[in-house]
Amino acid sequence: MFESIKNLFGFEKTDYAQLVKEGATILDVRSKGEFAGGHIKGSINIPVEQLGSNYNKLKNKNKPVITCCASGMRSASAKSILKSNGFTQVYNGGAWSSLQHKI
Repeated sequence: MFESIKNLFGFEKTDYAQLVKEGATILDVRSKGEFAGGHIKGSINIPVEQLGSNYNKLKNKNKPVITCCASGMRSASAKSILKSNGFTQVYNGGAWSSLQHKI
């Protein structure tokens, strides 16, 4: 059952460090204020509610994107939004502070 829940929210076993080495974009979907309070160096910030009007900032729909937020809920939503709009390699990195230690 735990695996089903993990898959539902997109927490698959992923080598995030390798994805970053290969040029993955880290997309932080928290608010601008949350992002200003701390974030992963090199990540881009597009709040999840503004994602639909900012796909152009991600440029290549075939390039890996790792979503992150405060806890993993908004990043799971962002993953779904991106996948449903043609992005082919989207990974939910969960909480940004946790993801930071994985890369």
